[in-house]
Amino acid sequence: MKPAAAEESELLRDLGPSLTNAFGDVGAPAVEGLRGDASTRIYYRLTLRAPTAPTTALVMRLPADALRSDEGTGADIPPELPFLNMQRALAVRGVPVPRVLAHDVPRRVVLLEDLGDETFEARLRERGVAAWPELYGHAVDLLADMHDRMASAEPGCIAYTRRFDEALLRWELEHFVEWGIDALRFPLTDAARATLASNFDALARELAEAPPHFVHRDYQSRNLMWTGDRLTVIDFQDALLGPMPYDLVALLCDSYVALAPELQRSLIARYVERRGGHVDRAAFERLFWKVAVQRKLKDTGRFVFIDRVRGNPSFLPSFAPSLRYVARALAELPELRAVDGILREVLPGYPDAVRTPDPMSRAGE
Repeated sequence: MKPAAAEESELLRDLGPSLTNAFGDVGAPAVEGLRGDASTRIYYRLTLRAPTAPTTALVMRLPADALRSDEGTGADIPPELPFLNMQRALAVRGVPVPRVLAHDVPRRVVLLEDLGDETFEARLRERGVAAWPELYGHAVDLLADMHDRMASAEPGCIAYTRRFDEALLRWELEHFVEWGIDALRFPLTDAARATLASNFDALARELAEAPPHFVHRDYQSRNLMWTGDRLTVIDFQDALLGPMPYDLVALLCDSYVALAPELQRSLIARYVERRGGHVDRAAFERLFWKVAVQRKLKDTGRFVFIDRVRGNPSFLPSFAPSLRYVARALAELPELRAVDGILREVLPGYPDAVRTPDPMSRAGE
């Protein structure tokens, strides 16, 4: 996708000093716009013409408020771009992440190693369901290895200064009520709203009290790149401390992939085994399902928010799959039966026949 002339000109102007400092004279790079994600960042691929430079590189175009997270990690502005901070910390610990080739935060550009276009999601679809146990085994092993490598604090790493506290967890659950119910005009009585609130209060409190561990925060199939014969981790800038199963929930309750319960359970067992004997499987699984309720409700609301507020409807098809994972998790948690009952009353078709919400452009029709 060719960017508009003015957009390309501005990008190359801002990139110029970084490219020259890193590679010398690269001439006039060819610029290709890439499909964006749920963030406010914009990505481009450059084709470079210089013997000292790689053939291609990616540009991450930062928003004007690049130092602020849009995922509620706190009001404090960090002294360094979280992406750069986390890339360095993960690389130092041996976690496979893309190399940073150059950066100029005031000019809102970061130049990255080009890992190609094949995400883990694309690899799964290319190989077919029969290959999923093997492929997911690689992703689970990488996750367990990353968690082992990041188990102790890396000096200066921002992830160890922020955490999933009760307020953040509760805000994410309210995000679901606001956008997954109210914004779609589903009827919610005062009594049902109060029941959800009390259950969400208790859930957020319990998850916040779980022992804190390093959490990538969005370790799912679109944030793993398949390059050659290995996976590389991306989109790590919002890392923080949280419940141990959080990243595994993101991977195994992925809104973009329908994972069978049997494979899900075998991969939970694989992760526990890879982490060694200090992890109690029964306790881990119970916490896994509680995290799954919180995470997938948050995702459900977030997909509507991204459409209604950012004008990007591309995530709406993942609304219903997220709710199916919520139902699967709630089936493991009898203490949250009331939540399941309310969702059945309020959400048409829940859990197996939920309709994809209309995008904002049609919502008022």
